[in-house]
Amino acid sequence: MRVIAFASQKGGSGKTTLAGHVAVRAEQLGHGPVGLIDTDPQGSLADWWNARQAETPAFVHTYVSRLTSDLADLREAGMRLAVIDTPPAITSTIRHVIEACDLVVLPSRPSPHDLRAAGATLEITNQLGRPVIFVINAATPRARITAEAAIALSQHGTVAPVSIHHRTDFASSMIDGRTVMEVNASSRSAQEIDALTVYVMDRLSQVQRRTIMPASQPVVASRGFGRRPLPSAQVLES
Repeated sequence: MRVIAFASQKGGSGKTTLAGHVAVRAEQLGHGPVGLIDTDPQGSLADWWNARQAETPAFVHTYVSRLTSDLADLREAGMRLAVIDTPPAITSTIRHVIEACDLVVLPSRPSPHDLRAAGATLEITNQLGRPVIFVINAATPRARITAEAAIALSQHGTVAPVSIHHRTDFASSMIDGRTVMEVNASSRSAQEIDALTVYVMDRLSQVQRRTIMPASQPVVASRGFGRRPLPSAQVLES
């Protein structure tokens, strides 16, 4: 199983929206079963999943303190990909998540504040030796600052060759538990998510798998069992 973390110190960078979209598209492209994990106490990803009608991806209830062992159990259970959303702050949670993942996706809006905020997250990935991909998110088409942001980030790591542009359909598709691909698969936003997911999965395939010893069983929420609504996840650091 491979593990992707979406992480950024800056709130509003689009981590949750991108995590949900990439997880859904990865499942559609045959990289599943995919499991979603929400380590943000605000529980935005969990709230989105609770509103979702589709069978996949699954939602995994876990705690940061047992994340490593739960990921090992998911691997043993046949989960092929885990996508983790993180809180918008540099906490012990983020360090723990990054340590357990294979690849970090760091979204950044093309603004000076976002570019400066990326430094704290990048420092952790460097300390832990985890590969990172920068993704320009909420970009304005043909805006000069988008290209400038990509150039600035490229000095510190790999920048995804596709930017996600600011469009109403992208954000609004998350309101009812769907993604833009499920609302309008032929839209430009859907095409960008497709290209980003393909790129991320290709990069992930180059990362050598790390072995994690199994431990206690996590609770995997699958809509195939009773279709019972689930509460938002509560993730603790203890």
